[in-house]
Amino acid sequence: MAGATRFLGTMAGDLLAVTRRHFFADCGVGVGKIALAGLLCGTLRRPAVGGGATLSPLAARPSHQSASATAVIQLFMAGAPSQLELFDHKPALARIEGKPLPPDVIGGQRYAFIRPDAAVLGPRFRFARHGQSGGEVSEMLPHLAKVVDDIAIVKSCRTDQFNHAPAQIFMNCGFAQPGRPSMGSWVTYGLGSESDELPAFVVMSTGSGISGGSANWSSGFLPSVYAGTRFRNAGPPILNVASPPGADARLADDTLGLVSALNRRGLAADGDAEIATRIAAYEMAHRLQTSAPELMDLADESAETLGLYGCKPAEASFARACLIARRLVERGVRFVTIYHEGWDAHSDVAGNVRGNCQKTDQASAALVSDLKRRGLLDRTLVVWGGEFGRTPMVEASAVLGRSQGRDHHANAFTMWLAGGGIRYGITHGATDELGFHVVEDEVHVHDLQATILHCLGLDHERLTYRHQGRDFRLTDVHGRVVKKLLA
Repeated sequence: MAGATRFLGTMAGDLLAVTRRHFFADCGVGVGKIALAGLLCGTLRRPAVGGGATLSPLAARPSHQSASATAVIQLFMAGAPSQLELFDHKPALARIEGKPLPPDVIGGQRYAFIRPDAAVLGPRFRFARHGQSGGEVSEMLPHLAKVVDDIAIVKSCRTDQFNHAPAQIFMNCGFAQPGRPSMGSWVTYGLGSESDELPAFVVMSTGSGISGGSANWSSGFLPSVYAGTRFRNAGPPILNVASPPGADARLADDTLGLVSALNRRGLAADGDAEIATRIAAYEMAHRLQTSAPELMDLADESAETLGLYGCKPAEASFARACLIARRLVERGVRFVTIYHEGWDAHSDVAGNVRGNCQKTDQASAALVSDLKRRGLLDRTLVVWGGEFGRTPMVEASAVLGRSQGRDHHANAFTMWLAGGGIRYGITHGATDELGFHVVEDEVHVHDLQATILHCLGLDHERLTYRHQGRDFRLTDVHGRVVKKLLA
């Protein structure tokens, strides 16, 4: 007993003589080396779909089937652009302007701000056909008109939601209430990332605010490592990515090493996916200190490329966000969403469309042509559109100070897609002569989501996650792949 006491006392004295620096720098396998090994080798583990395990939560994973796209750039026109001023030309509306729509057309449709018997408002702009495909677009889209042969215009979109926040969340998450994973989260959960230096799912925004907020890029009940990372549109993409004054590289490495070792011990003991998320976040933040400044520095872009987008390098804009999106997919980022807010044209729809097209048309078209000339369009799916459409009827309210506007319309709206396995130079679907109902080849939001996943090699019925006793998926219990859109 006395011998054991002496042994323990000697051991305690030896341990007290070992300093923290010994573990960081002097011992053969220090905490810093453990952290470095983790950064180089990716030893995190997460449950795989259907059981088993794989490497890092964002390690690249095989798709369900052959894929035509490896990345998505989603250009989300938040607020809902008017399809009747941009893509869906309806001369019949001009002929009956000022009169109400026939009651049998409206049926039981409800609106947020107008009566069903509101007068019709004709199109505010001229339309013309362009390219070999004869795609018809408004005079407000002169740049898109130049690439109309490279896109698929879908005039037959329909949604279940007619208010902004639920409709935006529905478009992104397949469900109208917050709490479900977003499309970018499902994609990164299913496929992982091809980049070790940047987040797999990046979100940027331009404009005045997003009604659905962060629920649009949330990971919901998936581990939070799959949530979108919000990038600023100018300066450092993430605040505090640079070390503060006085914190040198060794201190940063020592700190990261200690935190990583403690987190890995907790992960080994508990297997908690959120601990894996925390480790991945710390390590990604460390790598972003090098990769983020290079990503956001546009000095290596030619004057011709900057001019193509209409981009001023130091100025936050939709154009700059589109150029950054191209640079992101070049570097292996899986999913990029750019929100451009401000399309909610309850008053002066003509002025709203004109102003927003001046901000977005050139850069949207430039993104398509730039990806194409760099050989990236074939593997990058570009998706443009908002959360719903606008009514053929006018919105006017002296009380609210509104005139010559259009209300929300869930029955019919237009989106366009390009690249990544989508047929190009086509117009898909049609609405009736008044632009009120889809009459040909309807594409519901769940159909659009199923088609996007299909292009990425994911079966929307097999991409599931068990939560609270049942398997969930992006398309809920609906959706079909729109085969007519596929190349």
